[in-house]
Amino acid sequence: MEQPIKILIVEDNVIIADDMQSMLEEIGYEIVDNVIVYEQAVEVLKTQQVDLVLIDIILASDKTGIDLGKHIRENYDIPFIFVTSNSDRATVENAKTVKPNGYLVKPFEQQDLYTSIEIALSNFIYGKQTAASNGTANTANTEDVAMSNSILKDSIFVKKQHLYYRIQFGDIQFIKADNVYLEVNTIDKKFLVRSPLKDYLEKLPQNKFYRAHKSYIVNVDHIDAINSKDIMINNTLIPISKDFKEFIISAMNS
Repeated sequence: MEQPIKILIVEDNVIIADDMQSMLEEIGYEIVDNVIVYEQAVEVLKTQQVDLVLIDIILASDKTGIDLGKHIRENYDIPFIFVTSNSDRATVENAKTVKPNGYLVKPFEQQDLYTSIEIALSNFIYGKQTAASNGTANTANTEDVAMSNSILKDSIFVKKQHLYYRIQFGDIQFIKADNVYLEVNTIDKKFLVRSPLKDYLEKLPQNKFYRAHKSYIVNVDHIDAINSKDIMINNTLIPISKDFKEFIISAMNS
């Protein structure tokens, strides 16, 4: 089942924070929490699932938003955006040291907030894909990078309209190639992704997803039936190659 992006707001001005939360929820994002100091944010990150953090640089504590950005960079593989009233050269240069995924200056409109988040997410995902293709990821992150556009190990992000949705790998039934697009099918929804089928297969768990045909990837956990030419998943007949047929039969007999 797809899930909206989960956002943590770290802002010591309660009025601004509440306004941001209202704007984000109206767009369709989910707010994990709304906190005012570094220590609260660290605790939320430790205990909750967070996909993106919006951080005010000046917080109501000794530790700043830049300290929080450094903490995120060292401990989590998620994007964050600085949201601040300060756009002077010194502040910007200081902020750049922790490599934020975005920088939004107050005051701003809902569209500015939405655009900043979407660009940050898109660049974050593209950066992981580029690292994977160039082989630049370190050993500790090998599994995450192999999934390339996944933020969590058990799911993948797919864009639909104006939001990125998280889809659990187990909910994906099959993927069909259609010209330059892929049709990602879950139990009750379809998502269009622009990617070669071969590249997308590399982002999925290798023990569950297989190339059943030149135009199909299937999740073997969802196969309902099989004959000499096809398999059935959720009442959909999917053609299979000779190699995949032999693989399934072998697996059934093992």
